[in-house]
Order: sequence, then structure tokens, then C-alpha cells
Amino acid sequence: METGPAERMSTMLAAPLLLLLLVSCHPSSGAPNQSSKEVPISTNGQPFPWDLMRLPRSVSPLHYDLTIHPNLTSLTFTGVVRIQLEVHEHTRTVILHAKQMEVSNVIILAPEGVRPLQVLEYPRFHQIALVSDSWLIKGRKYEVQMEFAANLSDSYHGFYKSSYRTSSGEIRLMASTQFEATFARGAFPCFDEPAFKANFTIQIIREPRHIAISNMPKLKTVDLPGGLLEDYFDTTVKMSTYLVAYIVSDFVSVSRTTQHGVKISIYAVPDKIDQTTFALDAAVKLLDFYDDYFDIPYPLPKQDLAAIPDFQSGAMENWGLTTYRETGLLFDPKRSSASDKMGIAKVIAHELAHQWFGNLVTMEWWNDLWLNEGFAKFMEYISLDITYPELQVGACILNMLRDFLTPEAFEIGIIRYLKRYSYQNTVNSHLWESLTDICNSGVLDEGGKKHKEFCSKRNLQSGASKWFSGDELDVRAIMDTWTLQEGFPLVTVEVRGREVRLSQERYLKTDDPSLTEGFLWQIPLTYITSASNTVHRFLLKTRTDVLYLPEEVDWVKFNVDMCGYYMVHYAGDGWNSIIKLLHHNHTALSSNDRASLIHNIFQLVSVGKVRLDTALELSLYLSKETEVMPVTQGFGELVPLYKLMEKRDMAALENQMKGFIVDLFRDLIDRQEWTDSGSVSQRVLRSYLLTFACVRNYSPCVTKAQQLFKKWKDSDGSLSLPVDVTTAVFMVGVRTPEGWDFMFEKYHQSLQMSFRSRLKSAMAFSPLQDKLQWMMEQSLHGQVMKTQDLPDVVVVIARNPHGYKLAWDFLRSNWHTMIKKFDLGSNTISYLVNGVTNQYSTREMLSEVKSFFGSLTEETGSEMRCIQQAYETIEDNIRWTDSNLPLLQNWLNKHMGRVVHEDL
Repeated sequence: METGPAERMSTMLAAPLLLLLLVSCHPSSGAPNQSSKEVPISTNGQPFPWDLMRLPRSVSPLHYDLTIHPNLTSLTFTGVVRIQLEVHEHTRTVILHAKQMEVSNVIILAPEGVRPLQVLEYPRFHQIALVSDSWLIKGRKYEVQMEFAANLSDSYHGFYKSSYRTSSGEIRLMASTQFEATFARGAFPCFDEPAFKANFTIQIIREPRHIAISNMPKLKTVDLPGGLLEDYFDTTVKMSTYLVAYIVSDFVSVSRTTQHGVKISIYAVPDKIDQTTFALDAAVKLLDFYDDYFDIPYPLPKQDLAAIPDFQSGAMENWGLTTYRETGLLFDPKRSSASDKMGIAKVIAHELAHQWFGNLVTMEWWNDLWLNEGFAKFMEYISLDITYPELQVGACILNMLRDFLTPEAFEIGIIRYLKRYSYQNTVNSHLWESLTDICNSGVLDEGGKKHKEFCSKRNLQSGASKWFSGDELDVRAIMDTWTLQEGFPLVTVEVRGREVRLSQERYLKTDDPSLTEGFLWQIPLTYITSASNTVHRFLLKTRTDVLYLPEEVDWVKFNVDMCGYYMVHYAGDGWNSIIKLLHHNHTALSSNDRASLIHNIFQLVSVGKVRLDTALELSLYLSKETEVMPVTQGFGELVPLYKLMEKRDMAALENQMKGFIVDLFRDLIDRQEWTDSGSVSQRVLRSYLLTFACVRNYSPCVTKAQQLFKKWKDSDGSLSLPVDVTTAVFMVGVRTPEGWDFMFEKYHQSLQMSFRSRLKSAMAFSPLQDKLQWMMEQSLHGQVMKTQDLPDVVVVIARNPHGYKLAWDFLRSNWHTMIKKFDLGSNTISYLVNGVTNQYSTREMLSEVKSFFGSLTEETGSEMRCIQQAYETIEDNIRWTDSNLPLLQNWLNKHMGRVVHEDL
């Protein structure tokens, strides 16, 4: 699953150092196997026969036969489910999940005959108990059948209603599913935990004006009385409930077949089907790549990708029917930008990787979710690097492991893991075992031809790995230090002659030593030096160690190309050596290395390891920088400094800082053409720079944007603006009421998703406060603007210097509506809380935030982890501003005008 909002709306392309896999805002009361203190009582007053959140293992499902009938007029659905069960222990109760639905006519089909079962409900854990008056015998199989009825959900989870407006203005309704993590139970009674895998045979009853699609191909359609139709779908492979999917809509599709014979189809609303060409090409190319890379054929006959008009997350990997936001799938070459193309390719790569990582092999429980998400993220980068090299995507924690083991050994270990655990559930130790000792003769047959060739070649080489000769690496011992400990390490490096002294500690913004003691990682370090471009390697396994260089050097750069998941602090004279290098010959280091140095030095200011003025001295080299990664990383570190001031009433210093940043990048901004020419990275950089310059009122940019906006408005929007400059033009156009109203009209009329997205972001960054307030209210109501866009709208307005107070007031006023709409504990609520509060840096605002969240009850979110994180972020901001604002003021006073400009 692609989490979505935070990544989609991030205004900075921050260096991909931290893969935050579990940032959801879960209520703290949801720990596995947590007992309730008192005996649970069913809704009818009887004791409920089970008191744990996790289901018992006495019974497990083998097969579901599911019939669903949604009614898009009454917005309700009914259904019948028959579940084949295997009994592992004698029992009289079957405990499973059902949420907010009526369950009736429950019977058991046993060898002795058919008999009714009593139903008890326990809403706290969404559980029902089916109680038999005689024993279910261990080792036997039974079937239970039940009817159920519920309303289509009006949130974005479970079986929910969605709507869209056609080009002629007609509103059409549809119904779609989103079951991860625990929402299948809202659509049909089921064993809604990932380890309870089963096969599903699905039938859907619909009106003739609609179509139905599900995980598997349709086998036949049968006429029913009353003019209804019933579609029968083929039986699925063995899978978890959260991957079941079905959609009833009037979508149309386009299709192609992969080289391996899999039918790929893209489904969208009829008016937008012409925006699916790029997604279809990408899906075919990527599924073929994964088929070959994993050496395991994709196990289903088809793969559908559906663009859903109302969809809260970025995308979802339902097996055989992946679902996406429209912006995540639809691409118009005339109106979509290079970064839109990159975003679509990444999200498709991510969801298709899940068809193996997550769907074929699934984590045992949600605490190992990173087994799904970490690998899908990693494969997203690996696959795109090979299939779309022009997109130049970055890397993550698993890239460190791949580099560490060698790409060949890593690939063989992955294939071994997937083959060994197909259709099963795993914990992370299974993965590390599969990556360890891959050339042991006992397991050579598991990996196929590729595996044998690699191992025979490797046996001829001296040394078993790039890191140590002799003993095979213990991957589990190394990786357990990364997956079982919170956080990541800070490595301090001090060069003394040929001696490099190394030490490690936990990186954390805290003064509390108890939070950093006792942490130790096994860190695969990489480094280059002024004397050698060769990448050298060293495994740091202890708190301190020393490595020796063959000769004395001017500088050492660790974490080559940002392949490792650790920070580096260059102690002694180390940072000065690097600053000197960047000022005199920055291209001696790769653009990724330069970006990581910028990221590291500013983060080290936050933990008191480096003075702010040292970090600012390093940033001066950016006046000569032209590459997208270090430029966007420079913005990513410098912009938040004035963002803190915008919310502190410090106009003079704030404007001085803004002026410094514009001055730093002025040559690069002036060099940008207002066209769509150049490589993907040049186009992404152009869009970013021109937008920044216009927002910061750099007059040459504002003048050009005003001219283009006037031409576009005078043509009634028919003039085709260069895609890369549209955001900059719109950011200037929304400054007047007439410009804002014209843009809203175009937003309302357009069917092109990325174009609408750029209009929406610009409108939310307008200085016109009445427009900002109206936008939030309309997004909440969901008629004129979609409610799925509300979180993005509120967070952009929170970042807007004219809107942050409005966003905070809106969040407070509408909190209860939003936690119902987006579900308490969801990533979306976390994103809202963080996005609205993370730029506050005063004790007054901390007090106001604590006062509001402190007034909530547990049912309305008081225990959510993201609220505590919001307090910590504001406290960090207060600490940072107290210690660094005087330094910043002095440095800017002394150094304004020191930026060196190249002659053009």
C-alpha cells in the first residue's frame, strides 16, 4: 500500500535517508493479545466467550464462498457468505470478525446435518461468536453460512460508496473496497487477520448499467429475476482477507498482454480512459520485469489497475485488482509534468512488487508490516532504475543490504525467500535466513539456474564477500540490529593522520541519555578519500573502532552515494575539510554525496553536534550547484528555517533569510527557460526553482508569471502553458480574487487529474484568507471539492503564511467529523495532526495545542501516538529556535552579499 498524502504533498524532495514505514497514528490501546480487564459482555448481555483482540487459533478458514449485492440507490448492501472451516482443537465457538453489520440466519453444515448457531456480538474488538450446542471435533471440516446486511461506508474504508461528475455534469455513483488493514470485516463476516489465508470464490449481483470486477477473471454472468445480473468470478489463490477487492461501477477499460501471457487492464471513468496509455505501458513493462527478477511467474491470469474517484491512500495492492487515486494512474502528456510521470511509475512499481512481496508471501502480523512495505519500496527503486533509467530515482535501507551482500547474492536470497514461503506468512527472521549462507550445498536447488551459476562462479573467487574473507556473513545478526531497534545510528568520524577513529551512537534529538544508551548497530560503512575514488568498505560492529588508511588524505567522505542508513558527523577538522572541498571543487563528489552532506550537517545542528554557522558556511557552495538532488536538499534544509519564523512574528529576520536563499540560487533561477525542454531531472528542477522564486516574490519570475497568467486567462484557459511552469504561473495568478475565481472555474471543469492537482495546491497557497476558509469548508462538504482532498488542502493552507491559523482553527472545529470520515488511528489523521502543527515553535502555541488535544477522550483520539509526536516536534522547534536564532541573525548580518555568482 502506498501511504500517500505526506509523500504526495511534500513541498520538499528530501533526501530519501529515512524510510518511515510505520508512521500511522494508531491508538495505543490496540496491542496484540491485550486482555480486557473485565469479562467481555456481548450486546445481548451474555458473557462473550473470548477476551483477546487477536482471534483464537482453534478454527481456521479454508475457503469463502461470498455473494455480495450492493444497491447504489439505497446505498446499502446485502450478502451471503459460506466459510469452510478446519477445526484444530475441540470447541463449541467460532470467533471471527464483523463490524457494523447485521448478521442473520446463521447455520452450520456438519456431517450430522444442518443446524442453527447462536450469534453473540462484541463490538469493541469487532468480533462475533457463533455458538454451537454441540462440539466441533478436532481434525474435522465444517461449513458455516450466514446472511449479512450493512450500509455502504461513507468513509474510505471497507465497502464504500464513491461518486464522480461526468463531463456533462451528471453525478454517478459506484462502490469500491479498501480492506487494509482491518476493514474486510466491515464488508463481510471473516477471519480478518493476515495469517488466516484462504481461497475466495466471489459472486456479485448488479444492475445491467454497471460492471463488476474483482481479484479474478469473470467466468460467467447469469440473469436474475427483476432485471438484475449475477457475475461469477474464478476462485482466488490462497490469500489474506485484506487483499480481497471488488468494484461495481460504469468504468471502461483498455488492455494488453505481457510477454508472460498475463492480461493487464486499466479501468477508469469513461471520460478519462484516454489518460491511461502511460500506466498501461508501465504496468506491462514492470510486471514482465518482476516475473523475470523474482523467477516466480505471476500466479494470476490477469492484473487490473483501477483509478478510483474517491480514494484516501495513494494506492492498494489487492491481488489481481490494484486500486489507485486517479492522480496515481492517469497521465496526459499535454498537461502532466515530468514529476507526475515519475510519481505514476513509482506507485505502479510499488503495487506490482506487492503482488509477490506481501500477497504471495505475507507478514504474520502487522508489526512486521515493513516486510511488505520496505520491500515494495525497495523494488520500486530497483525496477524503475532498470525499466525507466531516465527517471533517476533514489534508494532506501534495503539498498544498503543489497550493496552489502552484492546485488547478485541479494537477488538469489530474495528468490529463495519467495519460493520457500509462497502462500504462507512470515516474520522477519525468515527473510534473513533466506539471505544467509546462500551457497550452502543443501539449498542450491531452491534458487534455480541463476543461483547455481552464481555460486559456482563465487567459489572460484578468493574471499566469500566484499566485506570479510573466510566466514559467511550472518545477515540475521546484522539486520536484527536494524529492524529490532528503534531509530538509526550516528557515526562520528575523526581523521588523525592515517588513523580514522570511528564511534557510533543513536541519532536522537533529546537531552535524555537513557533514550540513547544501550543501542548498538552493525553498520556496513562505505567511504572514499581524496587519494582514491575506489569505494572502500568496513563493517563497524562495536561502539568504537579504528581503521587505517594507506596514506594521509585531505578529506574522507563516508556513506558513498547515500547507500547506507546512517548519519555521519566529521569531528575535529573534518567538516572544515569538506566545506573547503565543496567551495573549491564540488564535482569531486557525486550529486548524491553532496546532497547527503547537506542533509547530515543541518540535522547535526539539531542535535548540537555542529554549529548553525558551520552548516550555513557549507550551504554557500550551493550558488555553484546545478544538480537536482543537492539543490532540492539545500532547499529542504534552508526553507524550514524561515518557515519557523513565519509563525513567530519575526518579519525582518524572516525576510532576510528568504532573501539569502533567493540570492544563493539566483544564477540557477535566472538560467531556467520557461519551456518543457530537457531531461526529467532538469524539468523537475525547473518546476521547483521557478515555483520557489515566484512564491518568494523574485521580481523577474513574478513578472514573467504574471504575463503568462494574463495570456492564459485571456484565452479562457485554452492557451497551452508549458507544464513545468504552470505551478509557478498559478502561484502568482491566485493572488487576486479574479485570478483565484478563474482558476477555481478551470479546476471545476477539468477532467485532467494532475492539472487539477496543481490548480488546487496553488489555490490553497493564496494570500486571500476568505478563499482559503471556503476551500476547506467545501472540501469537508464534498460536493464542489472532493473530501478525499481535504487533508492535502488543510496541510497546504497550514504551510501558507496567510493560512496557518485558519488551518489550526479548522482542525479543532471539525475534529470529530474528520476522525469519523478518515478513521481514528489512520495515516490520514496522523498526516493532518503533523502537517498542521509541525512548524510551530513558541511556548504559546505548544500550550494551545496541548490544551486542545488534552481535552479529547480516548474514544476521540487522546491516546494517539501522533499527538505525542506533535508535542515533541514543537518542543524540538522551540529548543532549536532558542539556541540558533541569535546565531542565524549574526551570520546573516555578516554574510549577506557573500554569495559568489558565476558569470553567465
